[in-house]
Amino acid sequence: MSPSIKYDLEIKFGSEYGPEEAEAMLRVLANNAPTSGDECIAFEREFAEYCGTKHARCCSNGTAALFLSLVALDIKPGDRVITTPLTWIATAAAAATLGADVDFVDIDPVTYNLDPNRLAEAITPNTKAVLPVHLYGQCADMDAILALANEHGFAVVEDACHALGATYKGRVSGSMGATGCFSFHEQKNISTLGEGGIVVTNDPALFERMALYRSHCARVYGKSTKYCSIDETKFPMGKRFWWQDFDDCGYNFRMTDIQAAVGRVQLKKLDMLNARRIANAAYLTEQLSDVQGLTLPAVKPECKHVFHLYPVQIDAGKFGMDKDDFILAMLNEYGIKIGTHYNPLNWTQAFQKRGFKRGQFPVAEAAAGRLITLPLHPRQTPEALEYLVHSIKALKK
Repeated sequence: MSPSIKYDLEIKFGSEYGPEEAEAMLRVLANNAPTSGDECIAFEREFAEYCGTKHARCCSNGTAALFLSLVALDIKPGDRVITTPLTWIATAAAAATLGADVDFVDIDPVTYNLDPNRLAEAITPNTKAVLPVHLYGQCADMDAILALANEHGFAVVEDACHALGATYKGRVSGSMGATGCFSFHEQKNISTLGEGGIVVTNDPALFERMALYRSHCARVYGKSTKYCSIDETKFPMGKRFWWQDFDDCGYNFRMTDIQAAVGRVQLKKLDMLNARRIANAAYLTEQLSDVQGLTLPAVKPECKHVFHLYPVQIDAGKFGMDKDDFILAMLNEYGIKIGTHYNPLNWTQAFQKRGFKRGQFPVAEAAAGRLITLPLHPRQTPEALEYLVHSIKALKK
């Protein structure tokens, strides 16, 4: 295997950087690299426009975006929050760390997203929010979920961290719920230097609360400044140019300007990078469709799937080896690292401590026992994709 093919099959970094990002970084360095300044403001405006929402606020990562959404919705102990067990722990942990009770709903066996047909059974009078995850890059069935939200009065927080640029019936991921949460981690479809996130909304009250809690709940009173319109009437200690107060004890989840500057460049490339992912995924689907024992990802006709990951289920009886043997063989015999996304959260110590057990969500657990994710990203060459397909077929017993 040539070094270039080996590099093309690495899955650590999801996006790619070029001279445009370097130029943006140098521009911000020349301005002393501030935190949450003009570049963040511009990135927020451009990202909201891309999503078709009124507001966006940069933050430190996708986990912070989820957490700020639930803080803004006033989720507290005694409230119940529903999500899927097949996701990264941050989705459920955002609610658990606020003291809310987490309820899991099993998945659709085709898309691996939260199954709205099972959602109605899990709703209680204390259900305050539902967090559908647009897993692997394909949106959940949002019409059905939003219909239940309207009927029962809970908020919908979209975990769109896998789905930058995905659409559902023409609507951009993250724009359909009360808030939409995105990650710019190094593995995501675009990145802001390894970490970063953003939350979008059309609700001005939610936006204000998220903006406040992102930065210590600080308000400045005095004369207007470049970044905020300030109430000049509130001077508890006499006439001053400005003074700072705090609505509550908040957090520091700010993004830096150098990250936002890179994010602005990456956002311009997002559709092009996603197009490469979609094309690469189409090639894998075409080439692997005749391999018995593999269940390839299904794309719903109403969705634009942006393939943050390419999930495959392995039927050990038909393929000739199980998931674990496949992962080891691909690494040891062909130098290809295969991903596993994810173990169900009810298997983890964190949620077994909260009363969950194995066997509660049979669809998610059965899928997780067979699911692997193949390397897929915008840098892959035709030669690397061909080598990946050849390696998988060579393992078929």
